Amino acid sequence: MRKDSPYSKFAGIALLIVDFFLLDLACRAAYQWRHHVSIQYFDYYVSFMRIFQLAWIPAWFGVILLRDINVYQSLLGIRKSFSTLAYAFALHALLIFVLIVGFRDKYYDISRAFLAASYGFSLLFTFLLRVVVSLVLRYGIRLREDENRLVIIGAGYAGNDLYQYLIANKGRDTKFMGFFDDEPELPSLVLKGKLSHLKEYCVENRITEMYYAKSLNNTDLIKDLADFADENFIYFKIAPDFRGLMKRKVSIDFYDNVPIMTFRQEPLQAWGNRALKRAFDIVFSLGVILLVFPWLFFIIGVAIKLNSRGPIFFKQPRSGRKNKLFNCYKFRTMYVNQDSNVKQATRGDKRITRVGAFLRKTSLDEMPQFFNVLLGDMSVVGPRPHMLKHTEEYSQMIEKYLVRHFVTPGITGWAQVNGFRGETSSDPRLMRKRLEYDTWYMENWSLWLDIKIIYLTVANIFQGEENAF
Repeated sequence: MRKDSPYSKFAGIALLIVDFFLLDLACRAAYQWRHHVSIQYFDYYVSFMRIFQLAWIPAWFGVILLRDINVYQSLLGIRKSFSTLAYAFALHALLIFVLIVGFRDKYYDISRAFLAASYGFSLLFTFLLRVVVSLVLRYGIRLREDENRLVIIGAGYAGNDLYQYLIANKGRDTKFMGFFDDEPELPSLVLKGKLSHLKEYCVENRITEMYYAKSLNNTDLIKDLADFADENFIYFKIAPDFRGLMKRKVSIDFYDNVPIMTFRQEPLQAWGNRALKRAFDIVFSLGVILLVFPWLFFIIGVAIKLNSRGPIFFKQPRSGRKNKLFNCYKFRTMYVNQDSNVKQATRGDKRITRVGAFLRKTSLDEMPQFFNVLLGDMSVVGPRPHMLKHTEEYSQMIEKYLVRHFVTPGITGWAQVNGFRGETSSDPRLMRKRLEYDTWYMENWSLWLDIKIIYLTVANIFQGEENAF
């Protein structure tokens, strides 16, 4: 996935605003050229000029979205800027043509010479704007290249990881000058000198950033470097080596002067977010139970009874939040058997009834779980709860498996809408991928994400899913 510049959206909107005024100026210039007088407020052409301007909004954003253009990056190249403008004006011309044809009684008399001149002046003005912006941006980048210089203190694995990240992500904004260390762990790195040479080098080469990537035990050295950085207007940053802990993002907060390091940021740790999610679960599940369940229960219940002997509902113990047990309800989809709590359904499973196969394919067998949601055992969206046997097996087989039980399990989840549903016991890698998606959901939860997952779940039901059986 392309990583957009943080300035891309701002650049796109800013250009649109300036273009809006330039198109007005272009139309006025075209009118002046065609009629040799300035346009008047009440003139027939004024309303068309406004339409000409407004059509630029969908044309401009349409090209950006359809061609997946990073506006900020495109401005750095004049050829790229002209290409983007050409596509935008082509789409704009199509919109204007449709307008003229659709409202021929009103706009059919528009002068073709005026229209051609309007496009000529518009292209000229907007392209000149982008040339100026491109030159300014390039000049600014050259200035930043001259000013932003950094060194890394510590020629070890932590320093090398930091170096790889900086050269891959900072690009033109950064010029890496080298490493400093008395006892380099990786001699192959670009070593500029020992720590005793660092201060003199920083002053002579106008260093703007120093990264400390050594042990945190040498507090005297860290304090000395921090003081030197402050006195010489250098940004001093510490990159501690967490390789011995785990490879993941961490966040550091301060309780007064005490640093607290957190390995996982979960939005649902906040009471307000949990309350919002619970309120949504109650409203949504009540809506389904009151509006859908009464008539659906009758139809499915009769079908199950006619197809096979046994109860309409199936109750099974599952692992819930913080691994607490709860009874998960479903419509019965199998013939009554002794293995239902220990053996997962497989493709072509002879235990599944004809009605059950349809219910599983359409996920209608999960409908009774809205009662679990109302009771608070489940959520509409969350990691899917597994059988107790599978929870026990996978927790021993897969590292960090029980992390998914930090949150309330759901009827549907991020893993399910991304294709990871159905049988997993035959391939532990599938469960690892499911765990990866479940963990991402926990760390990126929002109400809008829940709504998106619900929408994708419904869409998948109608489209059909390969792993639904």
